[in-house]
Amino acid sequence: MSGLHFVIQVLVFSIIIFFLSGRLIGSQVNLFRRILSVVLSVALTTFVFWYTYVRGTDYLTGDVVENVMNVTTLLWVGSMLLLSMLFYLLFELFDPIAIDQNGARIKERKSFIMRMIQQWRRQKRLRQVVQIAVTNGITRTVKYARNRDNDRELAIALRDTLEQCGGIFIKFGQVLSTRKELFSPVFIDELEKLQQNVKPLTEEQVNAVLLANLAQPVEEVFSYFSKEPLAAASIGQVHKAVLRSTNEQVAVKLLRPDVKEIMRDDLSILVEFAQWVSSKSVWAENLGFRDLAIGFASSLMEEIDFHIEARNTQQVANVLRGSEYKVHIPKIHTQYSNANILVMEYVEGKSVAQADALYEQFRIDRHLLAKNLFHSFLEQALVSGIFHADPHPGNIYIASRSGMMTMLDFGAVGRLAEKQQDGLKQFLIGIALSDAAVVYEGIAELVENAAEVDEEEMEQAIGQVLLKITYAENVHTDELIYSIFSIVREFGLHFYPSVSTALRALVTLDGTLSTIDPKFAIFEEARAFSSHYIEASMKRPFKEPLATKNRLEEELALILPAIRKIPRRMNRMFKKMESGKVILHHDVFSDKHNAMFVMQLFSRFVLLFVGITFGIISVALLAISQFMHTAYAIYLNTVAYVGLFLCAILLVRLSIQAIRDMKRM
Repeated sequence: MSGLHFVIQVLVFSIIIFFLSGRLIGSQVNLFRRILSVVLSVALTTFVFWYTYVRGTDYLTGDVVENVMNVTTLLWVGSMLLLSMLFYLLFELFDPIAIDQNGARIKERKSFIMRMIQQWRRQKRLRQVVQIAVTNGITRTVKYARNRDNDRELAIALRDTLEQCGGIFIKFGQVLSTRKELFSPVFIDELEKLQQNVKPLTEEQVNAVLLANLAQPVEEVFSYFSKEPLAAASIGQVHKAVLRSTNEQVAVKLLRPDVKEIMRDDLSILVEFAQWVSSKSVWAENLGFRDLAIGFASSLMEEIDFHIEARNTQQVANVLRGSEYKVHIPKIHTQYSNANILVMEYVEGKSVAQADALYEQFRIDRHLLAKNLFHSFLEQALVSGIFHADPHPGNIYIASRSGMMTMLDFGAVGRLAEKQQDGLKQFLIGIALSDAAVVYEGIAELVENAAEVDEEEMEQAIGQVLLKITYAENVHTDELIYSIFSIVREFGLHFYPSVSTALRALVTLDGTLSTIDPKFAIFEEARAFSSHYIEASMKRPFKEPLATKNRLEEELALILPAIRKIPRRMNRMFKKMESGKVILHHDVFSDKHNAMFVMQLFSRFVLLFVGITFGIISVALLAISQFMHTAYAIYLNTVAYVGLFLCAILLVRLSIQAIRDMKRM
């Protein structure tokens, strides 16, 4: 057989190994990695086979069928198969690509070369970030922050690291500076020093954004458009304009070009950096530093889609439409807005922190204004479940023409489910009453794993915090919430992300209310709001009899079919009880997910048991063959090696499936 025939033989074996390995590894196999693993295994085993057996023999000139049936050739092919699976196992182990619930990789549109270039850039940027962190002493200072998180040295190192990394990292630090419920004052003081100097878009860039996102020419949409921005930020900037069709003054918010791609790359690096910091410090891990980065990334990805901000604004406007607490929400001109441009009503006025002249002009009572703002926020959060998540003074304006309070910037909006609304009500009322039991009941509705803690022990800890504020004056909300958060973390509990957003918004709002009325007590007002809301709910049926009648009819229409079935069901139940046929049982397999989990676990256990059995039997056969001096020893050895080969195949497949399960989790 010539060298050409040997090459053909290698190609045929490669194709066979390609299909066999794919079947043995399982479904949803990545094609590129599958080909690469086969190529590497064939190249390595062929070189070893040629160097140890073919070289210097008549293998290349022998009979093809005889060579194929040769024991050495079979070992060569078996090694190809096993090694290709091992290579794939190695690729799967170090593959960072996520997979979905069906085991399939989340596909990307970019080509392999572009992904490799992007991965190289990301790794280069990540190394740069880590190097900056190490230079500033992050790795040194986190060791001393495991038990005390008020270490100024760590706070300075964290601020310097975020500042030198720039871009998204500075914005992340600015967001962390608002998390007074999580970080001690020394961290807040340092992070508040972060400043981001953003250059406004050029006139050419502004024209390009308008041209790309308006259905009509700029001159046909706006009779006036100021090229000088009212405000510029890292995500976008705002311009003043006048609509040609209605002659209304509007604010036009433009998204910066390429900001989505830049943020997508930097946000992934930020999450990896947060994971690295958490791996170096128990303090950062308990704080949920990585979760903070993930939450920041997800909220920022929403902020760069103006469709979401427009929808949020309209939702809050609908919530407050019939409210007794008058807060104005700017109108959104949806016909001119899309994901990259937002056209809204222009509000001329001053921030509540700079509106002293307007307070005097319109004779605004500061306490009533703060009360109106706070009750409006509670109505949003505790009644409708949709609330403004960033109510800092810059987002609360007093209109210079009407004196009405206006909320701006709904890029960040929180949402609370009904159960969480009730829990937050109990939490606020419990603090106002200094009742640790009520506070605990509220927290139990707001955390993910309340059943895992000792109720009495946690109540004692909460009671200690409440005792510190019972007879004190001017208790700062951020300090109180920070103390409660610390207790929650110490007991290994975690607030739901939406609850953390609500508490953060509450702390931010407290700072805004303090600028309006320094003596405003939010917990007492929360208690008053709850009493007022309950009283109003009791009176509503008498004030709105027609609406109450319609609501009762709707409820009756829903429950009437079930009520009609109750007598028959009770009759059948009594008959079964009389005949002794009532059996109470809980079927684990009644749930589809439970059944699938148990079946997968059982099937893999069977494969593991079979693989280990093959291995044990094969080793036993090899040991027995050592004491045999007849021809039967050859057969025993053959069976033993085949059994070891099958054992290795099964164990490799189980290892790949285990890695995929970890990625899926």
